[in-house]
Amino acid sequence: MGQLVDGKWTADWQVPRSKGGAFQRGASGLRDWITADGSSGFAAEPGRYLLYVSYACPWAHRALLFRALKGLSHAIDVSVVDWHMTQEGWHFSDRDGAVPDPISGHAFLRDVYTASDPTYSGRVTVPVLWDKKTNRIVNNESAEIIRMLNDAFAAHAKNDVDFYPAALRGDIDAINDVIYETVNNGVYKCGFAGSQDAYDAAFDALFETLDSLEERLGRQRYLVGDRLTEADLRLFPTLIRFDAVYVTHFKCNRQRIVDYPNLSNYLRELYQHPGVAETVNLHHIKWHYYHSHTSINPLGIVPKGPDLDFSAPHDRDRFPVATLAQAS
Repeated sequence: MGQLVDGKWTADWQVPRSKGGAFQRGASGLRDWITADGSSGFAAEPGRYLLYVSYACPWAHRALLFRALKGLSHAIDVSVVDWHMTQEGWHFSDRDGAVPDPISGHAFLRDVYTASDPTYSGRVTVPVLWDKKTNRIVNNESAEIIRMLNDAFAAHAKNDVDFYPAALRGDIDAINDVIYETVNNGVYKCGFAGSQDAYDAAFDALFETLDSLEERLGRQRYLVGDRLTEADLRLFPTLIRFDAVYVTHFKCNRQRIVDYPNLSNYLRELYQHPGVAETVNLHHIKWHYYHSHTSINPLGIVPKGPDLDFSAPHDRDRFPVATLAQAS
C-alpha cells in the first residue's frame, strides 16, 4: 500500500488510526458530478466514461452493481485492475479476469490519477470514474458514483428502475448511515484496529447492527420495505465477503452470515437477482485480502474454504415485493 504525494508515489503510508487505535478511513478527494443535462460540466453521454474497478473492493463493487442492474454496460465501459495490491498499489494485468488499461496502457492505477492531475496527493483508490472527453477523473467516491449511475444516466439505462426514489430517500439515508459506520466500514475497523479496546468497540457495534438487520429482515423483504433499493445494494458487497474473508481475516468471528437465517436467505436472494452474480468474483476477493494485507497475514496464505453456495434456494418469497408500477 502507498499513496501519491504531489504526484510522486511513496510506499511510506501507515493505516490511519486515532490515538486510541481506532481505524479512521480518509475521505475521497475527487468529487465532481455528472448530470443529465451537463450543467455540471460533465454530461451523461453514453460511451464518454470509463469505470475503473476492482472485483475485490466492496466500494467498487457498489458501482459494478449499479452499472449492471441499471442496464448501463453499453453506456459505460469498465476496466478491472489485478486482485493483488502490492507496495506499488493497484496495477493492471490480463490475468484472472483483470483488464489492461484501455485508455493509455498504464501499468498502475496511480498513473491514471497523475494523468488527471500531475500534482495529485492522496490514496489511489477504486472505483474511479474517468472522462474520456476531458481526460480527467470525475469522481472516486463510490457513494456518489452510484447516485450518478442511478439518476444522471437514467435516460440511457435499459432497466427502468430507481434505486433511490424520492419518497424513500430519508429512510434509505438513515439505514445507510448506520450500516456504513458499523458494517461496511465496521469490518475494516475490526481488521485494522490498533488496540484491543478499538477492536472490541468495532466488533460489538458490528454485531449489534447485524442482529438488528436480522430482526428487520424477519419482518420485511428488503431493508426499506418491499422493494430493492440503494440500501440493499450497499450492504450486499459486505455480506458477500463476510464469511469468505471478514470472519477470519478481520476477526469478525462471533457469527457468520450463514448463521443468521434471515440475513443468509436475503443474501442468496440478492445474489440470484438478475445481473448480480456476474459482479461477484470470489477468487479476486479472497486472494486480494489474504495476499495483499501483509500486515495482517504476512505469509500471504489464502484459505481454501469455506464452501459457499449462494445459488441455493432462499425463502424470501414469503414476503411481498413491490411491482414495477408500485416501485416507480
